Amino acid sequence: MKALINKTLLLLGLFLTVGCAAYAQTSKKQDPKKITKAMEWNKLTKEEEDVIVRKGTEYPGTGTLLNNKEKGTYVCRRCNAPLYNSESKFDSHCGWPSFDDEIKGAVVRIPDADGSRTEIVCANCKAHLGHVFIGEGFTAKNTRSCVNSVSMSFVPDKK
Repeated sequence: MKALINKTLLLLGLFLTVGCAAYAQTSKKQDPKKITKAMEWNKLTKEEEDVIVRKGTEYPGTGTLLNNKEKGTYVCRRCNAPLYNSESKFDSHCGWPSFDDEIKGAVVRIPDADGSRTEIVCANCKAHLGHVFIGEGFTAKNTRSCVNSVSMSFVPDKK
């Protein structure tokens, strides 16, 4: 009799676990307009993938957008979401494009596990962009987003 009760309790526990897991999966509904499918993302080169997906860093001073002075918008290389306006770009002499402000809601800041730096990613597709530093005094906004050129594309303003 005790073995039958144990088996019944085990089956009941298993049923409740599976039922709760199924409910949890079905109760999380996301707005389809906010979901970006990987198949809609731009194809990346190996170098871009190393930085954007695997959170690497391009060599300082080598990025194609480092010395860009044109007016326009910097967009995510993976999903084309607008990230930075050219007006917020400044020369910090750090070896990567630097911005003191992002387009509202375009970038997410994630503290590194060790607390030493803060990673920045595209809010739309979570592509790794670089790191943000606060309190260095380079600009009046006291912010330096240090962004890998390969994480972005540049769209010039129409003339």
